[in-house]
Amino acid sequence: MDELELLKKDWNKHKSDYKSYSDTELYPMIHKKSSSIVKTLFYISIAELVFWILISYVPYFFSDKMRARLETSYENPLFTGLTIFGFLIVLLFVYLLYKSHKSISSTDNAKKLMESILKTRKVIKYYVLYNLIMIFISIPLSFYFEFNQNIEFHDQVAGFDSAQMAVLVAMVVLITGIFLLLIWLFYRLIYGILLKRLNRNYDELKKLEV
Repeated sequence: MDELELLKKDWNKHKSDYKSYSDTELYPMIHKKSSSIVKTLFYISIAELVFWILISYVPYFFSDKMRARLETSYENPLFTGLTIFGFLIVLLFVYLLYKSHKSISSTDNAKKLMESILKTRKVIKYYVLYNLIMIFISIPLSFYFEFNQNIEFHDQVAGFDSAQMAVLVAMVVLITGIFLLLIWLFYRLIYGILLKRLNRNYDELKKLEV
């Protein structure tokens, strides 16, 4: 008997060992996995909120120079407004993920579970898009605030010729691009992996609904 026949015989012998799950058995498994994924996303969002708070305010308590600069920055209504708006968006994201987790955990209906997964996917995509837009806006704004608040930097830039100004603009564009790429890769890695798992669960639920 050749190797191919031996492989076929071995496959047929072990084929019956694989368990085929029924729809009623699959749904609780998908439900549990989806709830676990959204819970993980919720914890990550909490960690991110804490991280941004620490980044924003720890230097205030440990550096007199940074404290003076922040106090000056907060005198600008635009800076204060953007800071408050940013934290409100993160809090809203945390709340929506918490709400999604509760919705997925409490539902016992496949259709409602699919709807909850869809809403969670939208929340994450909009949040990532918001962060990329804010990075795109905030870095040029930071240079603008520095130009208006730092007298030395203001005087230095004011004395630039056209070539030096072009280099400065190119640096701002480059820094913005690098930060956008890093933030996109971060969310692609962290949220993207979990989102793919959630998408697989959604696809499995669609098959159960057919």
